[in-house]
Amino acid sequence: MSSSKTVEQDTNPEPRRRLSREDRQRQLMDVAWRLVRNEGTDALTLGRLAEQAGVTKPVVYDHFVSRPGLLSALYREFDTRQTALMDAALQASEPTLISTATVIASSYIDCVMLQGTEIPGVIAALASSPELGMIKRRYEKVFLNKCRLAFLPFAGKGDISSASLRAMLGAAEALSHAAANGEITPKQAMDELLEIIVSMVERSSRGGSPKTE
Repeated sequence: MSSSKTVEQDTNPEPRRRLSREDRQRQLMDVAWRLVRNEGTDALTLGRLAEQAGVTKPVVYDHFVSRPGLLSALYREFDTRQTALMDAALQASEPTLISTATVIASSYIDCVMLQGTEIPGVIAALASSPELGMIKRRYEKVFLNKCRLAFLPFAGKGDISSASLRAMLGAAEALSHAAANGEITPKQAMDELLEIIVSMVERSSRGGSPKTE
């Protein structure tokens, strides 16, 4: 009698552990990235995320408030990872134009490749509305200013214009997306972006770019 009772008690399932807010956020972000990768950005709604994560809708709304909030969180995570990768590589690189340009080109391409094909979809979604576009431009401004400061020592008495930096960023996005989609190899993307960056800085050093205000 007592032994059967013991067996019954031993086979009772343990109560599910409640995730901390940080762990729940990490779970939701991971599920969101997977949704974008498997089904595309259009499928990424807060309701669909709740369904895939096995939680109620209020849980997801508590973390992200809205779909733009979720997309912003995904882009912010990508940007943070990209910035950390680039900062670490710049600190370890030699103080030459080629070395600095290589770090920035490879960091950008490598980070997109690490995230996979889902990041182009997130970036495209950010550009789909004024609210999301403003978020994207804010992060871009920080990235471009970081690049400008990194290149200034090699620009002689010149400066790197905002137009030149924007052109570089446009090339970086297009090349990294093509690499992520398999249209070109990551090495081809990096080599082309490196050439674009070096040409931009060398042109600035010859006075080919107007100074930014």
